[in-house]
Amino acid sequence: MSVHILGVVGWSGSGKTTMLEILLPQLSALGKAVNVVKHSHHDISLEPDRKDSARLRNAGAAEVLLASPYRYAVMHELRNQPEPSLMDLLRRLTPADLVLVEGYKWEAIAKLEIHRQALGKPPLYPDDTLILAVAADSPAPENLREGLAWLDLNRPAMVMDWLLASLAANIFSNG
Repeated sequence: MSVHILGVVGWSGSGKTTMLEILLPQLSALGKAVNVVKHSHHDISLEPDRKDSARLRNAGAAEVLLASPYRYAVMHELRNQPEPSLMDLLRRLTPADLVLVEGYKWEAIAKLEIHRQALGKPPLYPDDTLILAVAADSPAPENLREGLAWLDLNRPAMVMDWLLASLAANIFSNG
């Protein structure tokens, strides 16, 4: 079975999460099952240290699965082990029509770059041929690489159209 994976990359503050918040309800309304992987460089705490699940993790549990009638979360302690690869993490997810990956800009996956000129940071696409489209708040440069889609960041419908067309063309297929 092929898995459709699209990385959403860009500098902090560019609007990656905001774009995902706009696209996800639309994809869901179309009946698409979408998983999201969000990378963080910071420690993750789902519950304060005084709560039972955190107390059990701190007591030495390798994994704690916290369940309720509304959701569940698995906290896996690495305990000085290396961070798992993106592909290892993807294997833990339930099947979906699409997996959107926020962050992991170094991974060899198809990507959409979110670029906001006001941040004063250089775009990522010139150094990453796996970036298939750029959603930006500036006009496309004249020397744009052939095949790279330039989308208007302020027109999320344009981004959605590109995403759906790319999904239909099986562009994000990974094995």
